[in-house]
Amino acid sequence: MTLLVLFALVAGAGTALSPCVLPVLPAVLSAGVTGGRRRPLGVVCGLAISFTFATVALVYVIDALGLPNDLTRTIAIVVLAGFGVTLLIPPLSARVEAWISRVVPGPSRAGRDGFGSGLLIGASLGFVYAPCAGPILAGVITVSAAQDFTVGKLAVAFAYSVGSAAVLYVLMRGGRRVTDRLGAYRGHVQTAMGVVMVGVAGLMAADLDLKFERVIADDLPSALVSPTNELERSSAVEEEIAQLRGGHTTREGGLQEAAAGARLPVLGRAPEFTGTQRWFNTPGGRPLSLTGLRGKVVLVDFWTYTCINCIRTLPYVEAWHRKYHGDGFTVVGVHTPEFPFEKEASNVERAIAEDGLTYPVAQDNDYATWTAYGNQYWPAKYLIDARGRVRFAHFGEGSYAETEQAIRSLLAEAGHARLGGRAKAHAETPDPEVRTPESYLGASRADRFANGPIRAGSQIYGAIAPSELPPDHLAYAGGWRISGESATAGRDASLAVSFQARRVFCVMGSRDGARPVRVLLDGHPIPDSLAGEDVRGGRAVVSGQRLYRLVDLPQAGRHVLSLQFAPGVAGYAFTFG
Repeated sequence: MTLLVLFALVAGAGTALSPCVLPVLPAVLSAGVTGGRRRPLGVVCGLAISFTFATVALVYVIDALGLPNDLTRTIAIVVLAGFGVTLLIPPLSARVEAWISRVVPGPSRAGRDGFGSGLLIGASLGFVYAPCAGPILAGVITVSAAQDFTVGKLAVAFAYSVGSAAVLYVLMRGGRRVTDRLGAYRGHVQTAMGVVMVGVAGLMAADLDLKFERVIADDLPSALVSPTNELERSSAVEEEIAQLRGGHTTREGGLQEAAAGARLPVLGRAPEFTGTQRWFNTPGGRPLSLTGLRGKVVLVDFWTYTCINCIRTLPYVEAWHRKYHGDGFTVVGVHTPEFPFEKEASNVERAIAEDGLTYPVAQDNDYATWTAYGNQYWPAKYLIDARGRVRFAHFGEGSYAETEQAIRSLLAEAGHARLGGRAKAHAETPDPEVRTPESYLGASRADRFANGPIRAGSQIYGAIAPSELPPDHLAYAGGWRISGESATAGRDASLAVSFQARRVFCVMGSRDGARPVRVLLDGHPIPDSLAGEDVRGGRAVVSGQRLYRLVDLPQAGRHVLSLQFAPGVAGYAFTFG
């Protein structure tokens, strides 16, 4: 933990010098070079405290209260704009400084020193500065919202914020020396800085700072984007991060995908199943353990029942289970949900039955086992030998022959040499011409919407003609209630997506009984010959929360799919295949 704290301190300082901080820097400098002489100290103190709170505690508070994910950003924008206006009106600025000095006591002569106002400005900037935290902080502090709060996480976050604050303090002190030489023009400088703060707040309200950060991330070399990139690849830090997450690394830096062969490499000790809920297809619903399965070859398959990539692999996994179960082979499916409704045991049990799975499946609702493996993918397969060591891993679809060969290799090592022929499975395969990526409908991951930024709350959108929809973009129309993970249809609700694929799937559900969704392809009701199995007569009937198959074309092509929803139907994501 000591190494992580020291590393976070250095990484924080590096972040403050990276291009990522440029959208925030004008507001920081504007706040620090005006007002009392202790205002820069107040700004960095407020930033350090609020940044720590934003990256650790507030994540849990917002999730527990069901508040919009961008609430802190909205508050920060309002505070920045408010202080910018006060700088533009000197009498108002003096009144605010005097009031803050009484409400927020600071060092001696806080009112004249500006520490109190700086503290509040810094606190607002901390919530905006949080997205600049690089992968190292995200990996250590917010591995999963389901993990428990610990003092260690708080210490790492605080060290990161102190490192950033120290660099920003130096920048503000340097800027103040320049403005001190312009004493006769201090009033004009204060007005200019007020304009800068209001302008930055306006740019943030229009999400232009986020767009700027994305341009940096996309177009600049990684070494310029974050001076801490090389540090983040430190093997010692990686090992501590893995231990904090409950995962394991190897000398090569993690559980890597390995080619199957006669002698498979040892990738690490297999983590135990942990933090699971219900178990299915086990005697009495009792949980299994890798210790209890010692002596068997075990395939751990991470999946979730609305993931089309997972669904297409299940026939192979079931075929391997049936073929080799009598030879000392066991499959354990670990169902780790992507959407909240996938945590419901009844939904998982129904999906297991519909997919014809007979091997054991565990619910991993809190991502505990997922985190223990350091997993990042649906689907993901980890093959464990009879001694409890990971010997092979594969992520995503495909490589079925290689995976089966790895199973046979480990069974042969365990003394089961007479395995006969290979398993037989028939499954749907993805179309290689798919160009449209998975598209989420909730505000937290919405992207490529022609409506502009998608925000949580009740919204009414104007219609966008399908002909005006850019490739791979989506568009809402009518009334919608948007949450972080989903969008629920209101009056006259519709949704269009321009796609390049052969098949289209959508995760949908209704808690108020069966509801119709009208399906149109290129502006016309989709004929049954082109419709997926959940659409007949140009309509899909949505009831349970699951993956619905909407389009099944003879070959991939560019089309526009339009869905007209009955009120109460919730949509979560489009996938394409």
